Amino acid sequence: MSSIEEFGFIRVAAASPAIRLADPNYNAQAVIELCSRAEKEGVAVLVFPELCLTGYTCNDLFHHQKLRQGALEALQKILLFSQDGFTGLIVVGLPIVIDDQLFNCAAILQSGHLLGIVPKTFLPNYKEFYDARFFTSAHRLRSQQVLLFGKSTPVGTDLLFGNIRSGAVVGVEICEDLWVPVPPSSLQATQGANLLLNLSASNETIGKVAYRRTLVESQSARCIAGYIYASSGTGESTTDLVFGGHCLIAENGSFLAESQRFSKADHLVISDIDLDRLQFNRMQTTSFGDQFSDVAWTKKFRFVDFEIAERSKHRNLLRFLDPHPFVPSAQDQLKERCEEIFHIQTAGLGRRLEQTKFPRTAIGVSGGLDSTLALLVLCKTLDQCEQKRTSIRALTMPGFGTSSRTKNNAIRLMQSLGVTHEEIDIREICLAEMKLLGQKPFGIDLEGLNVGQFVEKLKTLPPEKNSDVGFENVQARVRTNLLMNSGMVVGTGDLSELALGWCTYNADHMSMYNVNVSVPKTLVKFLVKWAAENEFSGEARNILLDIVDTEISPELLPLGPEGKIQLTESVVGPYELVDFFLYHFLRFGCSPRKILFLASQTSFDGQYSPEEIRKWLKIFISRFFNNQFKRSCLPDGPKVGSVSLSPRGDWRMPSDASADLWLLELE
Repeated sequence: MSSIEEFGFIRVAAASPAIRLADPNYNAQAVIELCSRAEKEGVAVLVFPELCLTGYTCNDLFHHQKLRQGALEALQKILLFSQDGFTGLIVVGLPIVIDDQLFNCAAILQSGHLLGIVPKTFLPNYKEFYDARFFTSAHRLRSQQVLLFGKSTPVGTDLLFGNIRSGAVVGVEICEDLWVPVPPSSLQATQGANLLLNLSASNETIGKVAYRRTLVESQSARCIAGYIYASSGTGESTTDLVFGGHCLIAENGSFLAESQRFSKADHLVISDIDLDRLQFNRMQTTSFGDQFSDVAWTKKFRFVDFEIAERSKHRNLLRFLDPHPFVPSAQDQLKERCEEIFHIQTAGLGRRLEQTKFPRTAIGVSGGLDSTLALLVLCKTLDQCEQKRTSIRALTMPGFGTSSRTKNNAIRLMQSLGVTHEEIDIREICLAEMKLLGQKPFGIDLEGLNVGQFVEKLKTLPPEKNSDVGFENVQARVRTNLLMNSGMVVGTGDLSELALGWCTYNADHMSMYNVNVSVPKTLVKFLVKWAAENEFSGEARNILLDIVDTEISPELLPLGPEGKIQLTESVVGPYELVDFFLYHFLRFGCSPRKILFLASQTSFDGQYSPEEIRKWLKIFISRFFNNQFKRSCLPDGPKVGSVSLSPRGDWRMPSDASADLWLLELE
């Protein structure tokens, strides 16, 4: 099994030791113990709080040489330990005199080497803070080197620490640096830093924790980076303030890990940052790189190399990986997501209907999830526009594979919603068209057969012969032809079907406006359920809930024994896997190997065998490449999430691109 590093992950940690004020020797030992724990967990980058070797609240004691000398001796002790005890990058805080000035510093060390010193730039000197009483801002630093332990060490806010093998570039800032309008980490990110570390001593007051989280989350998003934040704990002085030891790890706007505050024990919060994902997002967000050309941001940085030992034994990710990335697991978030998508859909359709002077609309209703969602959106849109639902011409068009359950649900739903509805049996039209074209569906000679006789022959088909794409396409196109001649067609196909090409070209593939075009299948089900529970009542609600429980099927092939319907997921794979593949393939440009690895880190492991996941991934990639021509001419429709396949915005790809490079990796 592969290690996490092979797939672009780096393990990071934020630590908050239980310190003693003004006792550097004790604090060094606490740091060392946390380093030992981190080494066992395979941590590659470890950050400690601001002034953790002395304590942040030593106040005027910082001016005493004895305390400062003790802090340097503690740092040397950690340096010696790091030669063999910890192979990653360690960042600790302590006071250091440079240029006859006292600076609040971060010391960066690795494997017995002191790589650099980064002083704090912005010193809070308001309310409860008095940093400027003891320390000098990095703006007043004159030297670029400082002599420590007999060696010259780089010092300054222009230092970045890079590891070539992993692609990690580390930038360091200290506490208040994050709270200013333009944090140093913003400049560091424009120069390539993808891991931003913050050594902090942030006290606890009512409501401050939420603001702190917002700062860390938003800075990681703005910088498209991992942000690792470590703050001082309860060992600090409580003369006037209380410190909670808050540790946070975020990646591009999402929290990965967080500590419990106010614990008297040591904190060690660990997670894995996806460097490949960050790089992909930075490449895709072209405005991110534009910042580099701004004259105000052209500060030059010095790069210091560091090494990280390979950690091949670490194979399990220490971060939550959602098997259903399009569907929030928390119920309140899911409800909010569904409500927002529904409003986006209705707003988009409403604008289009307004522009076209509210023509008669047509929609095909099958009793399945997609058409149901589109019909609900259409009804609510007309309600908001103060138009009558009777202007909707809803058609249910049973064919050779329609089940009684879906047909009855379609009819009952249209009746309960108060739309103008009709049932048109398409079998006669389809049979006539197949005869005109000289087709022999399933090898059956249609000469002289009427619909009833043809249906009886279909019942005798052995299961292994129950497949005919032409037979399915005729039905799909007949339905679309009827709709197109009935009014402005509202499309129903979803994002997952478009990714797979699971639609008939110029049939269910086409409409005048498709409200579901960027809604994945796994979310469609939850949207219909949400609508049932929040937007509709009575008979309509009951019907909607039954539709949610209906198996997914195009119902284009003849019913099998005992009325068994055609199952989509038996052909293209479970939609929860399809949407997982789609999300990681499109949103982050993941390779097939990485997608398989990510799937192994979710609840899919055990639900599906590795062979099954590989099989469905191969089918997904093949279908995705082979069906780009269908996506190149999509009708208009609203984008609702971060993943979309519209050729006018999110996804442009040649229809004749080869999938071999991706498929070979799966072999």
